[in-house]
Amino acid sequence: MKAINRSLLLLLASPVTGFALEPMSNDDLDTVTGQGGVYLSGDLTINENGGPLNSDGPAAWQSNCTAASTDSKCGARIAVNTGSSSTGWFVLDNIRGRFSFEGLTLKTRTINSGFVGDGAQFNSEVLEVGLPNTLDYENVSLTVANSNSPRPTDVGFQQTDIFTLNINGQANLQGNLLVYPTGTP
Repeated sequence: MKAINRSLLLLLASPVTGFALEPMSNDDLDTVTGQGGVYLSGDLTINENGGPLNSDGPAAWQSNCTAASTDSKCGARIAVNTGSSSTGWFVLDNIRGRFSFEGLTLKTRTINSGFVGDGAQFNSEVLEVGLPNTLDYENVSLTVANSNSPRPTDVGFQQTDIFTLNINGQANLQGNLLVYPTGTP
């Protein structure tokens, strides 16, 4: 048995030959086919050690932005104008916590068939976002709201909170998201 272990150790320690990388000529590259794309893994933590600048007195970072804090200035804010008026805003507010994922993919895909015949008429490329198998949440919270202004510091700011979501755990995701280009009509 010791002889087998020594032989295996010598085999693993011996130099590997025949696997050197060499430059390829343009003619050789013309014969290569493959697929393009990106495979992403990520870990995003929002406002773990403090929030945005306060507006009460001299600018300073909020210091008490733990998961237990109820200070709405601690979380990130995304405001989207919902129409042609500048007074209607859909808001994701007080976004905090940790999001992590593995296996998000990005690639282009040609749609030239399917979709009840619309694919052949479309006959163009789209961005395909392959959803990761799992999305992990740790102390994630956010508030869905509507507002008359994108920033809470604007004069006359009013916001109606619709609901607040708190998440811990995993979500299992399947499928792809197709992002279609838009052109001028």
